[in-house]
Amino acid sequence: MDIVDLPACALSEAIRAREVSCREVMRATLARIEAVNPRYNAIVSLRDGDALLGEADERDAQLRAGPDGTRPLGWLHGIPQAIKDTAQTAGIRTTLGSRVLRDFVPSQDALMVQRMKAAGCIVIGKTNAPEFGLGSHTFNEVFGLTRNAYDRSKSAGGSSGGAAVALATRMLAVADGSDFMGSLRNPAGWNNVFGFRPSRGRVPAWPVEDVWIAQLGTEGPMGRTVRDVALLLDVQAGYDERQPLSLASAERRFADALEPIDEARRIGWLGDLSGYLPMEAGVLSACQQGLRRLRDCGCPVEAIPPGFSPEEVWQAWLVWRRWLVAARIAPHLADPRNRALIKPEALWEHDQAERLTGAETYRASVQRSAFHRQILALFERCDFLALPSAQLWPFDAAERWPASIAGRAMDSYHRWMEVTIYATFAGLPCISVPVGFSEHGLPMGMQLIGPPRGDAQVLRLARAYEEAAQDVLRIRPRI
Repeated sequence: MDIVDLPACALSEAIRAREVSCREVMRATLARIEAVNPRYNAIVSLRDGDALLGEADERDAQLRAGPDGTRPLGWLHGIPQAIKDTAQTAGIRTTLGSRVLRDFVPSQDALMVQRMKAAGCIVIGKTNAPEFGLGSHTFNEVFGLTRNAYDRSKSAGGSSGGAAVALATRMLAVADGSDFMGSLRNPAGWNNVFGFRPSRGRVPAWPVEDVWIAQLGTEGPMGRTVRDVALLLDVQAGYDERQPLSLASAERRFADALEPIDEARRIGWLGDLSGYLPMEAGVLSACQQGLRRLRDCGCPVEAIPPGFSPEEVWQAWLVWRRWLVAARIAPHLADPRNRALIKPEALWEHDQAERLTGAETYRASVQRSAFHRQILALFERCDFLALPSAQLWPFDAAERWPASIAGRAMDSYHRWMEVTIYATFAGLPCISVPVGFSEHGLPMGMQLIGPPRGDAQVLRLARAYEEAAQDVLRIRPRI
């Protein structure tokens, strides 16, 4: 078998069946990284190979320990993992792509990492991310630029760009990421993999300073198959008492809820929000391919108006984003010398937030609450909502961010990512599924948004879609 080609679910089964050893998996992974990573720069802070092989030997010994010959720790037993460089990893640098944190080595793992280790993974290093996870373009002054898996001259997306590229280029079998403004969905769409943003509270984060307000961002899974995404979500998800807004574990494992759809599921296609969102040529037509596959699965698709004011939602979003992002940047600016070390987009977020008033913040919360009610009304008409995962094809990697889309100027470094805010702002589960390629061979994805706490339903729909989309999923990067 070609170990690096296996999806994580098949790799896990092969390890448990002793068809392949954890040492063989680690050797194949490290060889793949050595051969491929210099061209893409997706994996950073890679650990010493001999130490990793030693840990793989320990995993093999654990498989031989039980009376029946097997005692795996969990689904990820012996599977190499690189953690996104925004999550704390004990003993491994966690830089957030910032020169301010370039030498920060945490003493403890983030909760998600603890859960993945408990399931048996071996942490080999980190995946690259933009500075402080800001902007859907993975570059920073610590590790440099991560390049798109399908065209190295193009952006990989972000902020989970390193994770998406590592998956697409077979350096990882499955990957974690995080999502605030499409950071799991946009890079998944641009690298022809699946990226799932869970419901608000599904995957609790720890350690964090605030447990009540900072709920727009969430960690979650990425994979080349929907089953891998569901299996990793089963590891990451679950209540933690330190996070009072976290959700209890589902009654069924997400991976066990992927049975075929037995009745029609109505898809509400939001498209470009009745012309509000500028879209580069070809994006909507690529998504139409995805919608045809859903129809082939027995899901009727209807174009529907948004039912909310997109501009009002955007203005409310700006307040929430500035407020929450500024809180993350402010501690580093306590030392005035750090200002010169932080990218201008992060400083802009911070400086904009300094002028916010309590009344403005509360008004944005009221607007968000109204938007949530409007989204719920849409689910009275359909079972799922669909949108593109990006408003343009992967852009030139030399740019910091797109200045315009379809002739319309972007008034901020993140306005071009506006299509991703709706699932985030409503706290809804959402997966990006691959839909097709441009005439130049660049990938595109489409968001499938489910109702509140409908994570299992979204994954089930995505699994049905996956079966109908093998023509797209078979297209691999040329390395």
